[in-house]
Amino acid sequence: MRLGILGGTFDPIHLGHLLLAEAARETLALRRVLFTPAGESPLKQDVDKTPACHRQAMVELAIAGHACFELSQVDLARPGPHYTVDTIRLIRAQYNLSADECFFIIGGDSLVSLPLWHQAEILITLCRLAVSHRPGYQPDLTALEAALPGLKERLEWVDMPALNLEASEIRARVKAGRSIRYQVTNSVREYIQQYGLYRREEPCNET
Repeated sequence: MRLGILGGTFDPIHLGHLLLAEAARETLALRRVLFTPAGESPLKQDVDKTPACHRQAMVELAIAGHACFELSQVDLARPGPHYTVDTIRLIRAQYNLSADECFFIIGGDSLVSLPLWHQAEILITLCRLAVSHRPGYQPDLTALEAALPGLKERLEWVDMPALNLEASEIRARVKAGRSIRYQVTNSVREYIQQYGLYRREEPCNET
């Protein structure tokens, strides 16, 4: 099995996430792409984020109907902080994958910051990196290889149409009462409206 893993806060999940996942699936002949919403991100501990139940629900709505897309709760079902290297280990064990069957999907901006990640030198031995170029980011592969020897051999490049969407901008548009149509799926847009997300704090309904 060739399996892709797309992690993120997904606050909210938007069309850029879906397009990246589909481009990676097609380019790398992946049998499945797992969407793994973050629990507690070690790099974003000072950033308020929407409760996990809402972020998970939006992912489920966004990927519904795609036979190759699946939600993974690997980071939601365990205490944090969560590091990607641990997430990859858990998913590889769950699906009995080799390092060359496991593709961690990231954008070019994430590749630039990869040397700062926890145990990045181990991470690149546990999976291959499926990387998409993003507008405004031109990774310096020479510098990255110097910081993480062996990185170049673990890279797989994914071509995709340019679509510069940011979850933070979508949240800002909602807060300002502006349209987010065509930036998220209709199902996610309706969910945001239903629960008043990004306008006020809305706890999960546990009943």
